[in-house]
Amino acid sequence: MDIVQQLEQNPHGEVIKCIDMHTTGEPTRIIYSGFPHLTGTLLEKRDQAKSQYDNIRKRLMLEPRGHYAMYGAIIIPETELVQSGEAHVGTLFTHNGGFSTMCGHATIALGRFLVDTHDLNVFPRRDELKPDLNTREVKVNLHAPCGLVRVVVPTTADGQKSDPSRSVTFLSTPAYCAATNLEVPIPPEVRWPELGDKPSINIDISYGGAYYALVDIHELGFNGLRNFDFEAVTVAVKRLKRHLVTLPNVSEALQHPEDKRLSFLYSVMVTDLSIGHQPNGVDGAETGLCFFAEDQVDRSPTGSCVAARMALAHVKKTRTTNQPWAYNSLVSNQFNTGAFAATIVEDNIRIEGENSQSRQGVIVRVEGKAYYTGTMTFVVEKDDITSESG
Repeated sequence: MDIVQQLEQNPHGEVIKCIDMHTTGEPTRIIYSGFPHLTGTLLEKRDQAKSQYDNIRKRLMLEPRGHYAMYGAIIIPETELVQSGEAHVGTLFTHNGGFSTMCGHATIALGRFLVDTHDLNVFPRRDELKPDLNTREVKVNLHAPCGLVRVVVPTTADGQKSDPSRSVTFLSTPAYCAATNLEVPIPPEVRWPELGDKPSINIDISYGGAYYALVDIHELGFNGLRNFDFEAVTVAVKRLKRHLVTLPNVSEALQHPEDKRLSFLYSVMVTDLSIGHQPNGVDGAETGLCFFAEDQVDRSPTGSCVAARMALAHVKKTRTTNQPWAYNSLVSNQFNTGAFAATIVEDNIRIEGENSQSRQGVIVRVEGKAYYTGTMTFVVEKDDITSESG
């Protein structure tokens, strides 16, 4: 038997198949075949994946098959929202440190892939997608761990494939500001050189499917995100993030009304409101540098944080409903392309639950482009201890 056939028919039953894509340079490894079957609700499936199959996450995300900045999305064909008819398909998001609850750049990539695949073993409800041949768009309802994300994918004229020349858009789950101008004391053992003698900094905390601590680059003691010492900012953010999760007022702000499993600090987003590539059709632009998971740096503008930033700007009255704004990463600024455009399309959304106090949120439309980069079939050979789990 040829070696290719041997690898694709691994006798150990550990063949995992993936499609790789990128959104503004940030990878998404879409796992569409071979991940173990999970049971329960989608959040219970996330718990099960964390507790029983974290070795597979590491195998796919980390070296030698991945790298520290790899990101993943596992196709989950059946969830409670799929069964109720609200969603077409579900997903779990993975990264170098575990499993997230939402990811905008991966949602944009998934939108294209779900339209382009016609394999009912991969996407059993693919035939339920009904393209609009007038607008050349198709709606895909995606069940993410944070809730229902409504995706609109541009298509070719016959509606059978995605059109990479136009942006994918999604409507966020309700996003909201959790705390504004929160004063954070910086004790001597935490501080970094650029902070000088400044005893504290101010941050905001906002939710866009995951929780983000948002801090202006100048608060950290740096001059901006145009010309800066990346390593020095990384050191500062590492120290800050580890400090934030020890503070009671931060922990209180991170409590999501609906479920404690959504209640954790996912990322520190460093912002610079004074710079950013501004595409046509938006009223302004800004830039962010996102550190998430285990100090992973997002190459994209970070779609879930775009929703969180829009919610924050709405509370601060610097952004109105239906006002388009552009959000950049260092990559989109470098190439003058790839910014995410966002608009608040609905406000006064009430978010209620038994885990914490109710909140008032917004629905944000986010748009961006994703592209295919490759396909792969991963195996683990017997006795390969080094690469079995990454």
